[in-house]
Order: sequence, then structure tokens, then C-alpha cells
Amino acid sequence: MGEAKRKTYAAAFKAKVALEAIRGVKTVNEIGQEHGVHPVQVGQWKKEILEHAGTLFETKRGRKP
Repeated sequence: MGEAKRKTYAAAFKAKVALEAIRGVKTVNEIGQEHGVHPVQVGQWKKEILEHAGTLFETKRGRKP
């Protein structure tokens, strides 16, 4: 028996799916089914975006404290 290969997804696809989950219009199950992704994976991507959202607007050129 061969080993099952993990499917890899593009960052843009992950962001699209996670943002859809954040909007809350559909359930995680609906989003997962619509995009062919397990609902747990959708939840993980959503969590990752929310955890790192604060760093999106950081800049190295800003004022120094």
C-alpha cells in the first residue's frame, strides 16, 4: 500500500477560505464542503489568520518609540 500524499494549498486559497469563515455567513462545514477542504482545516486557517492579524499592519519605517 502506498502512502497517502498530503494536499498542499496556495496561500491565496487558504486566505480566501479563512476569510469566508471569519465573515460567518456560512458554517465551517458548508465552507469546507464547498471548497473540498475538511472543516477542521478551515478552522485552523481561520485561527491562524486571527492570531497573526495584528502583524499585518506593522511597518519597519514607522516612528521609533
